Amino acid sequence: MAPGDLQEVLEALKPVGRSQPDLLIGLGAADDAAVWRITREVAIVETVDFFPPVVDDPWTWGAISAANSMSDVFAMGGEVLFALAVAGFPREMSKAIIAEVFRGGSDKVVEAGGVIAGGHTVVDNEPKYGLCVTGRVHPDRILIKGGLRRGDRLFLSKPLGTGVITTAATSHAASAEVLQGAVASMLRLNRAAAEVACETGARGATDITGFGLLGHAGEMVKASGAGLVIGASRLPLLQGARDLAEAGHWSGAMKRNRRHVDAVFGAGLRIDPSIPGYLVSLLTESETSGGLLFSVGPDRARGVIDLFRRRAEECWEIGEVISEPLIRVTA
Repeated sequence: MAPGDLQEVLEALKPVGRSQPDLLIGLGAADDAAVWRITREVAIVETVDFFPPVVDDPWTWGAISAANSMSDVFAMGGEVLFALAVAGFPREMSKAIIAEVFRGGSDKVVEAGGVIAGGHTVVDNEPKYGLCVTGRVHPDRILIKGGLRRGDRLFLSKPLGTGVITTAATSHAASAEVLQGAVASMLRLNRAAAEVACETGARGATDITGFGLLGHAGEMVKASGAGLVIGASRLPLLQGARDLAEAGHWSGAMKRNRRHVDAVFGAGLRIDPSIPGYLVSLLTESETSGGLLFSVGPDRARGVIDLFRRRAEECWEIGEVISEPLIRVTA
C-alpha cells in the first residue's frame, strides 16, 4: 500500500496496546518491527513481509524475499532466531518450483543464524512468499527510526536501484549483467550493517524498502524531530540504474511515494534544482531488500567504513543530521 493509505487504515488500531508496558514498540510509535520485552535483558523482535516474484529463478526469489523479511529485525539492531514461512501459490504451479522457493528462503535464514520453524501456505492465483520473523534484542539497545540526533553522520549500506532494475527486467530492458548486480545486492543481508551500527553506537536506523530512500528517511525525520541533509553526489547507485532510470523504467510505487513525501513535508523537502530528474525519482523509487540507513555520532563515524571493510562489505556516508526537521538534498 502507499504510505499515506497505510497510515490511514492503521489509525483505528493505534490505541490498542497502549496499556501494555512490555510492548516497547508497536503501532503507537511505528517502526520497522514490533518489540516485546521478556526480561530486563531480552526483548523479542517480530516482523512479517512477503511479496510476488521479483526475479524468475525460484530459489533466488525465495532467498531475496527472506533477506527482505529479516531486514526489519536487523534494522532494530536485533538478531534472527527463527521464522515462519507465509506463502500463496497457484494450484497448477509445479511442486518442484515451490520447493525451490522454500529452499531459497531457508538457506538465507540459515545464513542469518536462524531456522525456518514452520509456516502457512494457501492457494492463490498470484504467487507470493515471505516470512514472519522472530528475533532478539536487548531492550536498552534497540535501534529506532526516532534516534536521529543533530550532528550525527548518516550512512547507507547498499546502493540504490533495485526497483528500477527489476522493473526494467520485466520488459527485458535490463541486461543480464545489470540484473545480476541487483540480485547480488538484494541477496546481501543487513546483518553485518546492523552489527556495525550497534558497535559504533548508532542511535537511529531503518531499512530502505518499498517507500524508497526519501520515504523511509522521512519516517526517521518525523519520528526524531530532527532533519537530514543528503548529498546527491554521495549516493551509491547500482550498475545500470542510471541508464534505466533515464529511460523511465519506474515501478508504480515511485510516483505514489513521491506524492506522499511531498504531501508530508511540502516546503520541508528541499531538493537542489541542479540535481537531475532521474536521480530525484530514484530517491522515491521502491527498493527491494535495500540497505540499512543509520546515523552515528561524529566521534564514532570515522570507524564505520573501516568496520564494514573488515567484514568485506561496503558502506557509504551520504549526509548528516541537522536540528531543523526537514529533508534537504544537496548537489
